[in-house]
Amino acid sequence: MSDHPPRRTVIAGGMAAALAGLAAPALALTETRRNTSYFVPHDWRDHFDALGSGRIVSDTNTRVLQHWDAEGRMTLYPTSVPMTDELTKRGYTEVVRKRKNPSWTPTADMRERDPSLPIRMEGGDPGNPLGTRALYLDWPAYLIHGTHDTRKIERRSSSGCIGLYNAMIEDLYAKVPMGVKVVLI
Repeated sequence: MSDHPPRRTVIAGGMAAALAGLAAPALALTETRRNTSYFVPHDWRDHFDALGSGRIVSDTNTRVLQHWDAEGRMTLYPTSVPMTDELTKRGYTEVVRKRKNPSWTPTADMRERDPSLPIRMEGGDPGNPLGTRALYLDWPAYLIHGTHDTRKIERRSSSGCIGLYNAMIEDLYAKVPMGVKVVLI
């Protein structure tokens, strides 16, 4: 028999201590949680001076995009994010163009990684990775767009863009005017 208390006792004791305002035992604090989604809420004021016509904060670590409209109402959207840090662009940008059923032209880097990619794919094609809507950022080849492949959401699966479920990009697309400021963190 072990000299250590059972794990449930340590965790239950830690939760009770935390609820009582006391420090939780170190064992409960060092437990690693796997396969649980997490979300760190952001406040647009932490990134922008004014709300203006709305703001977007896309967190590539938690894979969540937050949108605030001009009235300050916030909506959350789960996202896909770039496959690697090398493909991830971070910083401030803005929406410079919007397209329904956007066509897709793979970049030279994408075609180098996968020579079987088409030169161009028209909008509305079920194989088009941009889905049903796209918000183009002022960085070349970086978009916030939909996807027909729902397995990609909440994963590191894109070549640089931020992907949303088609229904969610359609919702966001309807809310976001041109010029909305965006930060990718």
